[in-house]
Amino acid sequence: MAQFVSPKFPTTTQSLHTELKNRVQKYFDEKGIKSTGTSTLFTKAFVLIIALVAVYIHLLVWTPVWYFALAECVLMGGLVAAIGFNVMHDGSHGSFSTKKGLNRVAASSISLLGANHFMWNMKHNMIHHSFTNIDGVDDDIEIGVLMRMAPTQKRLKMHKFQHFYFWFLYMLLYVFWIFFTDYKKYFSQKIGSVPLKKMTVADHIEFWGVKLYHAAVFVVIPIICLGWLNWMIGFLVMSMVAGFVLSIVFQLAHTVEHTEFPVVDIETNKLPDEFAAHQIKTTANFATRNKLVSWLVGGLNFQIEHHLFPKISHVHYPAISEIVRNVCREYQLQYIEYPTMRKAVMAHVRFLRQMGKYD
Repeated sequence: MAQFVSPKFPTTTQSLHTELKNRVQKYFDEKGIKSTGTSTLFTKAFVLIIALVAVYIHLLVWTPVWYFALAECVLMGGLVAAIGFNVMHDGSHGSFSTKKGLNRVAASSISLLGANHFMWNMKHNMIHHSFTNIDGVDDDIEIGVLMRMAPTQKRLKMHKFQHFYFWFLYMLLYVFWIFFTDYKKYFSQKIGSVPLKKMTVADHIEFWGVKLYHAAVFVVIPIICLGWLNWMIGFLVMSMVAGFVLSIVFQLAHTVEHTEFPVVDIETNKLPDEFAAHQIKTTANFATRNKLVSWLVGGLNFQIEHHLFPKISHVHYPAISEIVRNVCREYQLQYIEYPTMRKAVMAHVRFLRQMGKYD
């Protein structure tokens, strides 16, 4: 098997990325503020985690009637996604706090949800953020034969219907992630075609510790307290809500009708654009004026700003978005943005329809 070689970004005399970083840093210097999270973010993180624990305990100890129980399972699924967006995500990028220890704690909240931080860091921080929308490298657009998520992927007959059935597959993301893909990466020592970096003894212990914890807390104990059928129904409802919310938010950022899917030059192994231009062309924002959406998804509706500045906390994205817009205008780059979540979802559906219908 041929050894994987990472694609390269071309170098330019006038770096767009450098210009963006200089202007954004000037904003923080003038304001005299840190680029990491604020007390508001810390409070939100505390509230979300306490809420998840409270709902979990209420379901097990004071099990309400079935319709309230189902409503709480839906809420629990939303809390799982919200903790992933607001706490784990900033923590894993080192933008939650100025303190490394607190960032590690926030990043480790992914363990509370049953996923492995080592795998997430490789898949998301190192691969997706570097090689966004590059077929064969970015694992986020590799769903397998069931969906076609890039123009360079093979189109099958079933894909003509993917804009109808995508929602069901998205619901399965969380269950699939926890019970299959983490293990697949662990035993194959690869994420797609990209080899995993060497795991330390501590990494191996953490992987299995998290999986045993999750099996005990989210499977064994609920079955003992509630019975197998009640657990199965509740767990599926919670997981499918979390899976769909996590999936749709990340897909709206990159797989919509106006984003690009750059192809690596075979001879030079280089991408067509430098890093910053690549991120802008492959990423989209949505509902940035909707404060409720921004609060719930941890600022990931400002996805352009996040991909350009992943080490800046999402609480600052509304402010620096104006800087990014201005630079895009100066460099004649399209700043892809959908004014509402509904329009972004429709752009995603149209994209899926195009991928299923045309080569």
